[in-house]
Amino acid sequence: MQDQIYLGRQPILDAKQATVAYELLFRGGNTADSNVTDDLLASANVIINTISQFGIEHVLGGHLGFLNVSHQLLMSDLLELLPPEHMVLEILETVEIDDSVIARCRELKANGFRLALDDFVYNPSYDPLFEIIDIIKFDVMLSSREEIAQGMAAIRKYPRIRLLAEKVEKREEFQHFLGAGFSMFQGYFFARPTVMTARKANPAQATLLRVMGMIQKDEDPSQVEKIFKGSPHLSIGLLRLVNSVGMGLRNKVGSIQQALIVLGQRQLLRWVQLLLYSQTADSTSSPIFQLAAVRARFIELVAQSLAKDPKQTKGLADNAFMAGILSLVDVVLSMKMTDVISELGLVDEVKDALLEREGFLGQLLTLSEKMETGDFSAVSALAQELGLSADVLNQAQLEAIQWAEHLGEESAD
Repeated sequence: MQDQIYLGRQPILDAKQATVAYELLFRGGNTADSNVTDDLLASANVIINTISQFGIEHVLGGHLGFLNVSHQLLMSDLLELLPPEHMVLEILETVEIDDSVIARCRELKANGFRLALDDFVYNPSYDPLFEIIDIIKFDVMLSSREEIAQGMAAIRKYPRIRLLAEKVEKREEFQHFLGAGFSMFQGYFFARPTVMTARKANPAQATLLRVMGMIQKDEDPSQVEKIFKGSPHLSIGLLRLVNSVGMGLRNKVGSIQQALIVLGQRQLLRWVQLLLYSQTADSTSSPIFQLAAVRARFIELVAQSLAKDPKQTKGLADNAFMAGILSLVDVVLSMKMTDVISELGLVDEVKDALLEREGFLGQLLTLSEKMETGDFSAVSALAQELGLSADVLNQAQLEAIQWAEHLGEESAD
């Protein structure tokens, strides 16, 4: 796995928990840990791969991209390769602010780039930059709330600067910093509620769980159709998803009966799974929907690439998608995973993956989670264990991102 390159992205959310940007992450597969010793080389690889291999429109999906910028990269011509209207240059805390850095920042700002300060801890040397800085990031795990308040006080007279709280992992943290004036957030708080209650799913979700169980148990399709006909809201949602570009149907599907015939049991189950997420979100472009959809499609594609027997590929890929899409359902429903899956008739391999991250599917789930959090040391180790190249992983990731983005675009129409 030498000289392998991985490109990851972490979502950045607004106050309404909608994705507004992605931080682009790079690691080489030959690194011993997540630290990158050559910032210029690392960032250069991000730039080259984002533009040439992945395509910036596919990586960012129309959102802004945050890129870590070391002193070397800041002063280099490599930044000229990037489209300034799409990028936020995130100046690392290790950059020493002097006259040359200030002049370079003013030049980049004049060229149309947005500028951010990473892991901000106030120092008077930052004062000349505040007039041109757009975003300041506070690491809520690195700094105490008192230290963050002191930093906020230093920039109070610059109301145009937006505040971003990163490494927000709890709902309480999100609410605190939202109230304190932060408007952007980074972390997985949206996928980790502070309190996991044993409440029941809402009626629409309960119906979908019932349908999933019926499909898994191969019950009469006419009974499934009857359930959907009794729920117009779910019917509309299902038809929107089915008619999305992600499905690739030549003609539009206009009825539940037609959907059952055209899709068949396998695809119907997939869209019911996706629909479960959209019932708790304002749209299918919500972060939790996007995360689940990308994760499910990613591990499905990886499973397909690893299947040795063509006859087993379909079943293995289906189980992989099932494990991926259900891996966040406890978060969506605020229920224990054991309670959610108890009535779904899942095979043991999927259950073991969801509950214990065990088995082959458990490895794929872990791989996806490590890709999402930028833990590329773990990604490299898992990839080597599974016999996966970085090219396969990156291609699967890109296809999964495109698939999920298309779902959000089309089903929102």
